[in-house]
Amino acid sequence: MTAARRTPRPSFGTGGVRIRPGSSRELEIPITTLVTGATVSLPVRVIHGREDGPTVWMNAAIHGDEVVGVEVIRQVMARLSPKTLRGTVIAVPIVNVFGFTSGDRYLPDRRDLNRSFPGSPRGSLASRIAHLMMTEVVAKCDVGIDLHTGSDRRSNLPQIRCDLDDPETRALAEAFHAPLMYHARLRDGSLRFAARERGARVLLYEGGEAWRFDPWAIDAGVHGVLRLLHHLDMIDAAPPVPEDPILVTRRSGWVRATRTGILHTEVKLGDVVREGDRLGTLTNSFGRTLRLVRADRGGVVIGLTQAPLVNRGDAIVHVGEVEEPDPVLADSGSRDVETAAGGPAATDETEKP
Repeated sequence: MTAARRTPRPSFGTGGVRIRPGSSRELEIPITTLVTGATVSLPVRVIHGREDGPTVWMNAAIHGDEVVGVEVIRQVMARLSPKTLRGTVIAVPIVNVFGFTSGDRYLPDRRDLNRSFPGSPRGSLASRIAHLMMTEVVAKCDVGIDLHTGSDRRSNLPQIRCDLDDPETRALAEAFHAPLMYHARLRDGSLRFAARERGARVLLYEGGEAWRFDPWAIDAGVHGVLRLLHHLDMIDAAPPVPEDPILVTRRSGWVRATRTGILHTEVKLGDVVREGDRLGTLTNSFGRTLRLVRADRGGVVIGLTQAPLVNRGDAIVHVGEVEEPDPVLADSGSRDVETAAGGPAATDETEKP
């Protein structure tokens, strides 16, 4: 009896280009034309595996100053092969091309790209980029990984922000296994909100500081993405799962400066603190203590300012309240976080103080 011939996997199309199964392709999808006549394009790389599987996208630099995710994508893509990948991976390392090249978080018109989704083909520059991202990337995918860092002079503990009340999304977050999972509500205009409306499940990764290649944030991001792809049965092997359990938080707040002064921080990312614990000291230029900075809640340090000079009201330390804390954490003042060195609760990926 003649064996049934296997139907070949169809090619994958985006940006007007078709990618054959078992191959990869770098392409540029035009965004707009400058006054000089030069074309500005969205850089995209597609790895289209030989075998069937999910379609996943990764994107970084929606905010032009967030470079950690760009390096995460570079390292992940270097480890993937179209010959062995099951499914398809689309990588967009720089979404906000204008902000990235000019060294600015926002677009030239000062719009926040992550408040402009799903966008419009006839709208503002931000709206056009958002529409292009949605139609050429998101609409073709099942799962997305949106890579971010802390805003200017603020550093974030590696963490996944997502809808933890959705079982499928939570399973993806647990597979990623960042040190922290943060239940973050969907915010209108964000990529995460628009993608969820289209049926895709999205993890938002936060880690490190703007304009820095923080190795610990890059490593946590790369390992997490590979673990997620392995969970989806797209690759055969992934980095081992850390021994530390994942911390979960649904509520957090920034401890703010009550005086203007020079900040000497005494905690680091991943430290576990109790209410009233000393977090740092504010001094004047001669070193005289002006005020001790103390925690207004118990939890884990998930964000820190890196600015030595702070004004009254500035955010200093971001503390996330831990859901059902591990008994070991309750008896210790710090946590060994994987490779990682009050205001209103931050409940969205870009709700920076």
